[in-house]
Amino acid sequence: MALVKPVIFQVVGFQNSGKTTVISKLIQTLKEHGLKSVIIKHHGHGGKPEVSQKKDSAMHLVAGAYASIVEGDGRLILQAENSEWDLEEQIKLMEFFQPDVILIEGFKLKNYPKLLLLRESNDLSLLTKVSNVKVIMYWKDELKRNLEEQTNTPFFHIQDKLGMLLTVQSIKKNVQKIDSKS
Repeated sequence: MALVKPVIFQVVGFQNSGKTTVISKLIQTLKEHGLKSVIIKHHGHGGKPEVSQKKDSAMHLVAGAYASIVEGDGRLILQAENSEWDLEEQIKLMEFFQPDVILIEGFKLKNYPKLLLLRESNDLSLLTKVSNVKVIMYWKDELKRNLEEQTNTPFFHIQDKLGMLLTVQSIKKNVQKIDSKS
């Protein structure tokens, strides 16, 4: 049986830069390449993500349960309450599913390999704030000249399918299968 040490890869950018769309394409393309992925999304809008307070699982949490899992017809929903879940704890939780790739949306300042999305010229400030950028995708053609001057990181227009393909190939190359002696 082959186990996998998952590749951790981030997609970062400011709000409305296309992170969710790019991650959806990444997930689909990774699947086409035979790779199983999971996603961790940072809720960067302040406060807790919305959940229905009328459901049993939410009521169990209010009553004092630390976590609640609901399963039905193959769908598993986990809700857990804590003062804060750091990214490393979330990664450990997702490793249970034995993915090839753990995709992370957000958490800009973490040092995992990442794809950086730039929509506006103001977004160029991320070039100096974000580390371990492996690929950049930009929206507006005027950003291309700035990128040529400011970085050696490969960059592609958001519509350029080659950028997505090279990103997936790089991730795939880093997936490590570990033989398990059982």
